[in-house]
Parts: sequence; C-alpha cells; structure tokens
Amino acid sequence: MNSISFHYVIPQVFASREEQNSEIWQQEVRFDKGRLYLVEAESGKGKSTFCSYILGYRNDYSGKILFDDTDTRQLRVSQWVDVRMRHVSTLFQELRLFPELTAFENVEIKNKLTGFKSREQIVEWFDMLGIADKLNAKVGRLSFGQQQRVALMRALVQPFDFLLADEPISHLDDNNGRIMGDIMMKEAHQQGAAVIITSIGKHIALDYDRVLKL
Repeated sequence: MNSISFHYVIPQVFASREEQNSEIWQQEVRFDKGRLYLVEAESGKGKSTFCSYILGYRNDYSGKILFDDTDTRQLRVSQWVDVRMRHVSTLFQELRLFPELTAFENVEIKNKLTGFKSREQIVEWFDMLGIADKLNAKVGRLSFGQQQRVALMRALVQPFDFLLADEPISHLDDNNGRIMGDIMMKEAHQQGAAVIITSIGKHIALDYDRVLKL
C-alpha cells in the first residue's frame, strides 16, 4: 500500500456544521508511504473517528477513503484482516493490552502471529525504553506510561506501510517520549513506511513532513 486518501470525507455527525475549519474533513488529502505526518485536533473534532475510519472500524461518513485506488468500503472482512496484519499497524490511545498477561507476553502474543521480530530484539526494546525490569510483570500493574511503551512494541512486531500512532506519549516525560520516537521512526524507516501521529496536545518532537489540523 502506497497511499491513503481522503476524498471529501465528513463524519455524518459533523455534516450539519456550516464551517468545518479542518484540513482533513471535506478536503482532498493524501498520506503517502515513507512520510511523517502530525494530525492535531481539539477535543471533539473527530480524532478517534479519523483513526477508526482508516482501520475500517467505522464507515459512518460521506465521501471516499482510498487505499491506493481501492475504495475501502469495497473491502471484505478477509481483506481488512490483511490490511491490519501487513499494511497498517496501530498504537491505540486506549492501548488495548491484556492486563492479566506480562509485558513481554503482550508483545509476544502478536509476534507469534507475525513472526516478525526475534526475542532478542524485543528484549532490547524493553531495555532501551527503560522497562527491562518489567519484562515479566503483569501489564495491569504497570503505570499508564509504562503500558504505552509496551503498546508501542506490540505495534512494531509486524510489517506495515503505515503506522498510526494515536496520542503515543500523552503520559511520558520528554526523555522517554524522545526514545519512543527514535525507536518508532527507526522501524518505520527500515520498512519505508509512513507514520501518522495524532494528538490533542503533547506530541513527539519530530521533523514532520506535514502538520494537519483536524
């Protein structure tokens, strides 16, 4: 997948608004592989909706969303599974970790499906992110910031053309946010992938190719 395009997309709930003041809703916007984007939004402007549309979790909109030249409304369930396993990886704002599993198990459970990274690479990430001592700790007992780092590793143990990171450092200090950004961008560069970061406030300080207001 080389591009994700929004063609005059507008959530149904926003359709009655006379002025959108958005660089995405009701606009022609294309996200290209290999580039870095920041999507900034105020609360209530549809940031989570934007992410859900890309992932195919919702389709309550008018307009078109294209993966290359394919209208995403035409994708079958099996095709969406392939998109989420091979083309679009996601770091969810709500993390979606398994609290009863250890930090390592939360990463490894996905890596077993993809076979994408070695155990040594995952353990190295834990060390780089400053949570090597939490490898065998239950995720439910970790702080939210520590859980964010686990969720990032889980997002990186698969091939992807686009990495969608929703509020990736909302609970991290600047140093840990920088480390997360370095790891995320190194992996994206190795895969020639695009990164789309969304935020309603604090965001990773990176050299963005384009900043868009939602």
